[in-house]
Amino acid sequence: MATHKLLLLAGDGIGPEVMAEVKRVIAYLEEAGLASFAIEEDLVGGCAYDAHKVAITDAAMDRAKAADAVMLAAVGGPKWADVPYEARPEAGLLRLRKDLALFANLRPAICYPALADASSLKREVVEGLDLLIVRELTGGVYFGEPKTITDLGNGQKRAIDTQVYETYEIERIARVAFDLARTRRNKVTSSEKHNVMRSGVLWKEVVTQVHDREYKDVELEHNLADSLAMQLVRWPKQYDVIVTDNLFGDILSDIAAMLTGSLGMLPSASLGAVDEKTGKRSAMYEPVHGSAPDIAGKGLANPIAMIGSLGMAMRYSFNQGEVADRIDAAIAKVLADGKRTADIAPKGTPTVGTQEMGTAIIEAMQSVA
Repeated sequence: MATHKLLLLAGDGIGPEVMAEVKRVIAYLEEAGLASFAIEEDLVGGCAYDAHKVAITDAAMDRAKAADAVMLAAVGGPKWADVPYEARPEAGLLRLRKDLALFANLRPAICYPALADASSLKREVVEGLDLLIVRELTGGVYFGEPKTITDLGNGQKRAIDTQVYETYEIERIARVAFDLARTRRNKVTSSEKHNVMRSGVLWKEVVTQVHDREYKDVELEHNLADSLAMQLVRWPKQYDVIVTDNLFGDILSDIAAMLTGSLGMLPSASLGAVDEKTGKRSAMYEPVHGSAPDIAGKGLANPIAMIGSLGMAMRYSFNQGEVADRIDAAIAKVLADGKRTADIAPKGTPTVGTQEMGTAIIEAMQSVA
């Protein structure tokens, strides 16, 4: 059995609490003979700043590059609001994405039947929802240059952020989306703003070309980003795979996440290119929720998204889809059995804590085998 080399970055806030539940799931998988791991741990975010005055050290980056996959829990919090910009906790996350060349962010939005009433939308709108947003992660306005604030005098300033995309960046993210669609319902929706942005014109053109050359068997549609945002809250089940740029992907994936009732429910994956020689790719897996400093240390955090992120690692990095299916099925069973952390519990109903939810999922993994 291959040994999977994992780097665990617990980060800040509730990060260490939810990462502790992942460690327990990892221990169960090893005890059950389902997987083998070599684990390393390090700091990222505010805790790294406290220890080293940087958001992530070079040594931690070296460990990330050597790992088969990175598991990241959460970074940031008000404690570090005034640290230097280049050392802010989020800079550690951005460096991981950049230095590992993680260009494809996968954000599933799944509404478990047991949680359909937790969404702010009507049950019939979200029950059975299963869509996947594929977000380009290393280009666009977050990384484009120039990126400046200029003092113009007389109390006036000018801020510039630059939206930049090249053909190859759009081609590779489009291929990820089309390949994933072939494993799902075979439909891709490409989203941009070609009506007002030249980068959107190029995006639509390149995605269409990739489709016509390589993926004619996959249904392709185009949807302007503002219209798609509206459609996500009107009838989200019309979508299968959505591919979009860095900025719009950031916005649309958070909208999709809340359709399910809680950010605490959803995992994510960030993938690099497949190495032609080894067949491996750099990858980082993380929940979509933040560090939630208001509940940190209280044992209230929902660990489902973090545990689901491990499931995505088993599927996309380690080619152990059966283990990933078992994790997903265990989560569904626990929810169907009525277990709820505070973020997904109806008002006035009993709740469980972080560790109790983790225990329930591990026990369910045994029974769903």
